[in-house]
Amino acid sequence: MPEIEDDAPPVFAGGLLDLLVAGPPEVQRLPVALLSREQKAAELARVQARKAMDAAYEAELVLGLADDTPDDLDPAPGTPGATRGSWAPDPELPGVSEFFPAELAVVLNCGRRSASLLAHRAWVYRESLPATRAALAAGVLDEARAKVLVDVLQHTDPAVARRVESQLIGQAASWTTHMLRKRAVAALLAVDADAVDARRREAERQADVRVYPSPREGMSTLAADLPAPVAAACFDLVDQLAVLLKQDGDDRPLGQLRAAVLADLLQRPWDDTRPPVTAHLQLIATLSALAGRSSEAGEVNGLPITIGQLRDLLTQIDALGLRTPGSGSVGLALTDDNGTLRATTTLEQLRRLARRGCTVHGQDECGCALLDRPGGTDAYAPSAAQQTFVHTRDRTCRFPGCGQRVGWADADHVIPHARGGPTDCANLCCLCRSHHRLKTFARGWRFTMTADGVLTVTTPSGITRTTWPPGMRPPPPAATPPPDDTDASPTAPPADPGDDPPPF
Repeated sequence: MPEIEDDAPPVFAGGLLDLLVAGPPEVQRLPVALLSREQKAAELARVQARKAMDAAYEAELVLGLADDTPDDLDPAPGTPGATRGSWAPDPELPGVSEFFPAELAVVLNCGRRSASLLAHRAWVYRESLPATRAALAAGVLDEARAKVLVDVLQHTDPAVARRVESQLIGQAASWTTHMLRKRAVAALLAVDADAVDARRREAERQADVRVYPSPREGMSTLAADLPAPVAAACFDLVDQLAVLLKQDGDDRPLGQLRAAVLADLLQRPWDDTRPPVTAHLQLIATLSALAGRSSEAGEVNGLPITIGQLRDLLTQIDALGLRTPGSGSVGLALTDDNGTLRATTTLEQLRRLARRGCTVHGQDECGCALLDRPGGTDAYAPSAAQQTFVHTRDRTCRFPGCGQRVGWADADHVIPHARGGPTDCANLCCLCRSHHRLKTFARGWRFTMTADGVLTVTTPSGITRTTWPPGMRPPPPAATPPPDDTDASPTAPPADPGDDPPPF
């Protein structure tokens, strides 16, 4: 029998491992109906332990994938695409490609920030909190408490982190997360007060204002990250003003009054000492819904509203009478029955077309298309009409799980212009600066798009995700694309690129 060298790979390891990885996930389940009360409680405890073990295994897999994605192929300093300016990404994992969090986000079908936090947490387990990692793997410490230790100790020296960890790990599982955080901060203050200040500064640096759809129909949530004293002072002011309105006889609920007060404080409708702020509203609805033949919901600037609200809004701004509101504008998007965008226009342009009719056959109806998708151009830069069309069609960055608004997005050539890709709406899609850089400079990624804007992205590790333009009707269930991830609490957008030119 031939000898096998010790360092030779097992003959069947690759095939067997491929079969195991490709198989559907299996979970051992007990028949709940047959379990006693005590057995159900014991099984719940076992499930919690298994979740902790899975979290440790997940962290190990994330670090393994990171180790397979070194930074030696990233753009070097001083070369095109190198990290600089306000679009430069935050420092991630030492020695790991700056594009790794984006790949991890696609693999996990989540937002880039969620993927980045997961990767960083796994790195902290390995570098600074080995006992926490071991407790997770053994199922004796749940992930919620492990995350508390990471959050408190991630900004201190690994040796200091391990010192504090050793004081807490023995009882961490018996404390509430609130108590664990309190004791971890106290222990860290005793040995490294500067690390606590670093946590506060990092939180302030990540602060932002966000808007995202509310679970309530036709509502959206406006959220701001503020230092705790500032947030408390702002809420107290809003609450006092709402109470004054209540005392003056306003019969609306106090919560509704608070929301109205906050909107007035921001918009200041009474202040005529400042230049007026104009607004551009993009209204999206089917003609049958506007005519009352359908109850399909519409959108205003990408946020869903009921069709009743949309009709009210159109009435308020005289849009149904083809009149543009003063100091603002209204954009119209015309779609096919399946939601595929056909053309974009303004009320003024629509009025002119209605008066002029077909220039070939005269005013009478002839079936000619008076509005359609803008034609292509030989230039590299998209035309203004193409920019409007692509921004209206895509509404956000089209990279899976991103959702960055189009105001900070580039109209990217899916097939690069230098490789013969036309400057045509069928070859243009919105990508935020971060994902535009990834597509241009990261190795092993593949982007393809259909003529109607369905984008498919494949990672270097072979994971494929497809995103549909938001207005398109969903395909049959078997081919339904994964939903864009806003993390319920929305993903924080990258910094405003300002005047930075594209990195290519």
